[in-house]
Amino acid sequence: MNNGIFIIAHAPLASALRQCVLHVFPDAAQALAVFDVQPNMPTDETLVAAQLTMSLLNTPNTLILTDLFGATPCNVAQKLVDASSAKLITGVNLPMLMRAITYRHEAMDALVARVIAGGTQGVMQVAVTAPQNQKRKINDQNDHDYQQ
Repeated sequence: MNNGIFIIAHAPLASALRQCVLHVFPDAAQALAVFDVQPNMPTDETLVAAQLTMSLLNTPNTLILTDLFGATPCNVAQKLVDASSAKLITGVNLPMLMRAITYRHEAMDALVARVIAGGTQGVMQVAVTAPQNQKRKINDQNDHDYQQ
């Protein structure tokens, strides 16, 4: 099974995400289509252009990723899903997209679960100093620094 991945987002996010993915997975170009929604473009024109772009994937199984729930790209994507068997996830980020490309050969429901997990697990706070430079807690009985 080969799922297509279609990103529809505010310009230039979709194209930028595609470039990032192809930097790591150059062989994924055929499985990934993008559409940048331009400012002030009428919704009906956006829908027609997005349908045309999505059809280039030439696959019955498409995962649509969009940037912001409730915004024009998401609203257009919802219409695309209504007219097909595609699945839609909003809040696209690079970790999510990397998961989508990596596991694009899995069944659609499994792919959706992996993509959502990748998107949420890719968001974390990172310490700005190395563990060895961080102040030890006074009650820390272990001589180890733990940090993720």
